[in-house]
Amino acid sequence: MTRRLCIGLLLLFIGGNANADIFRPAYLEVREIGNDSYDVLWKVPALGSDLRLSAYVVFPAGTVNISEPRTLLSDGAWIERWQIRRDGGLEGETIAFAGSASGVTDIIARVERLDGSSPVEALAADKTDFTVRPPAGQAEVAWSYLVLGVEHILGGIDHLLFVLALLLIVRGGKRIIATVTAFTIAHSITLVSATMGWMHVPGPPVETIIALSIVFVAAEVIHGLRGKPGLTARAPWLVAFSFGLLHGFGFAGALAEVGLPQNAIPIALLMFNVGVEIGQILFVVAMLLLGALLGRLIPDGRTLALPAAAYGIGCVAALWTIERVPSFWS
Repeated sequence: MTRRLCIGLLLLFIGGNANADIFRPAYLEVREIGNDSYDVLWKVPALGSDLRLSAYVVFPAGTVNISEPRTLLSDGAWIERWQIRRDGGLEGETIAFAGSASGVTDIIARVERLDGSSPVEALAADKTDFTVRPPAGQAEVAWSYLVLGVEHILGGIDHLLFVLALLLIVRGGKRIIATVTAFTIAHSITLVSATMGWMHVPGPPVETIIALSIVFVAAEVIHGLRGKPGLTARAPWLVAFSFGLLHGFGFAGALAEVGLPQNAIPIALLMFNVGVEIGQILFVVAMLLLGALLGRLIPDGRTLALPAAAYGIGCVAALWTIERVPSFWS
């Protein structure tokens, strides 16, 4: 038990200093429309209602605008759209990013060609350019979306806090495996369904309920400490599956930000989901190992650590809930 307490206290520190929406990279989409011309979409996180990250796209020499950028604020991001042309096209050329915010946020870059191929580049915060590659093969597409899936789950503090809160309640290796498996199956169902367009749920309510799911499980930890174990303690797989369906919609929203290559939708969707699962497993294993280590260093930390972790996780999630509710009307 001490192992789980120490895990909670450690991640509480991380979560308490995290933004409510961690996975918010800048996003560049360049779509070929023929005659060496392209539609451009550039999306950067907003800093309040009238500020944006100072990050800009720098196309290679010889590129000219054939329409002026049109800017709007939507869903917490500034979006610019315009058209460009470059004789000879962009393949093999370097696209760079400049501005005072370069090196602050990750960037996802996607180039969509007329043949339906659309290689994706995931640029870390310290990488400020990429080269437009030739059409990607199936293996390259698979690897790109696998990496995106891992990056999303490891950058999604809200999803990780939910899993952590479950780990604070669930005891025993078999129950942990059953609980994590239930969560995996559930969010895989809704991830695929939403991405393929079979189901649609508005993003703001989903993100708010995801935050509330963390509040709920954190409260279940407190009830258990008071000698009143709740539904999560009795049937953790049921809670994990139920809320996992909602978390799947959150994963689908992140994937929608990037889009899928039209000529490789099944493999891209599959590998993104596999990447999410790999990241989740890495997180669970790392937390259990770290908790075992800290449990040896602080063998009597249970009394204070568990309630502190539960209250901290619940408070962070409650703040996220309050932050997300106004987006219903934005």
